[in-house]
Amino acid sequence: MSTVAKTKTAKKKKGRPKIPDYLVYEILDNKKIYYRDYKKVLSGELPLEAVMGSSDLQAWLIFLISSFLSKNLDLKKYMVLLNEVGYFYTPSRSKKWFNLDIAIVSREKLKKPQGTYLKIPPEVVIEIDTKADLSDIGDQYYIKKTDRLLKSGVKKVIWIFTDVKKIQIAENNKPWLTVDYDYQFEIIDGINLNLDKLLKEDES
Repeated sequence: MSTVAKTKTAKKKKGRPKIPDYLVYEILDNKKIYYRDYKKVLSGELPLEAVMGSSDLQAWLIFLISSFLSKNLDLKKYMVLLNEVGYFYTPSRSKKWFNLDIAIVSREKLKKPQGTYLKIPPEVVIEIDTKADLSDIGDQYYIKKTDRLLKSGVKKVIWIFTDVKKIQIAENNKPWLTVDYDYQFEIIDGINLNLDKLLKEDES
């Protein structure tokens, strides 16, 4: 290789600094998914907390839904875990993880928390939008994450998309549904949610 070519290669490598691990939001298959706006953190435009925090709308919906679940679920049978709980979703239960907004977990399976990411599949996962940077993967992210969750043993995955006010409900061996906020559906054990009704009740 010529000296000029070596210099160009060196400059090219130098221009691609390693992205710090603290900006990794999830690992989807073998791909690192970074926090949305992570590039603004790298450039100094935003502090780290600005990309890791939830929006007020996301936090409000998590509060309403978790409160609804706490009132209606058998809490001796289930735990409702919040706050971007980490979940190892591969058979090895290590290295590759997702962050979950709301996870309904069997107490019998979980037993005593170990201070690590979850290694047992939740019964139900509820996701509200995402903090992930989708510039490379696009909307495939939602499909792939849902598919991996179901294949890992999660029985139902529910996505709430606030920008279009739609809900996606996915279960194994059933057609995935995309419905409006006013559609009533079962979360688990005969507990039905009508999100539109829940929102209106909170506003009244």
